[in-house]
Amino acid sequence: MGIVTLEVCSFSFDGCLSAELGGGNRIELCANSMEGGTTPSYGLIKKVREEISLKLYPLIRPRGGDFYYSDDEFEIMLDDIRLCRNIGCDGIATGIQRADGDIDFDRMKRIVDLAYPMRVTCIRVFDLIHDMFGALDGLVDAGCERVLTSGQAQKAYEAAETIAQLVKYAGDRIVIMPGSGIRPDNIEMLVKTTHASEYHASARTFIPSAVSENHPLLKEFGQAIDCDAVQLKMIKELAEAAFSV
Repeated sequence: MGIVTLEVCSFSFDGCLSAELGGGNRIELCANSMEGGTTPSYGLIKKVREEISLKLYPLIRPRGGDFYYSDDEFEIMLDDIRLCRNIGCDGIATGIQRADGDIDFDRMKRIVDLAYPMRVTCIRVFDLIHDMFGALDGLVDAGCERVLTSGQAQKAYEAAETIAQLVKYAGDRIVIMPGSGIRPDNIEMLVKTTHASEYHASARTFIPSAVSENHPLLKEFGQAIDCDAVQLKMIKELAEAAFSV
């Protein structure tokens, strides 16, 4: 592994193949890209674990929308975590809010304990709270391995200075991983500004349908997406070159 870790957000098995081809180090495996990602199917997790060499962190998110979950939804999440552990995943990515909007550190601690020996990444629920630095302390106490964040901006490159402050505050207690909108044209700036050693990218590309004839009114099924291996390779190479300077 190089000096920079590239996590690839993938929504399909083919996307995971592209992540491997593009030099990724870890996969955040998701379903439902239009909802910002939800928990992928058992079949997809199992096939990726069996055939892809990269570290695998499935997303644990039972639905789209906010991150405040009922007791029933939380039980679903715990069952999905057990499934990932039994399959042999390296970790999971998840996040939970309280009704007041803050991170639910008690439930996060329960998740960390249940997931072991898998590791836990806190996802961008972190970007919805008011006190980022206090939340970092809480996530460290809960035992999380890393935090995925855009620095509370729409795109990570828009909040590079804020992310740099988070990296400095976190030190070696927890990993700060910038994500959202990371592309070859902004990764060098992000690396030089934030000094983060891990980055999260999807490098999305749309896949044309192989079906020759579809009813023209049926558009609600969406369009398949994949990871662009060429773009991922560029991101990884540019990041490592910038990190070495």
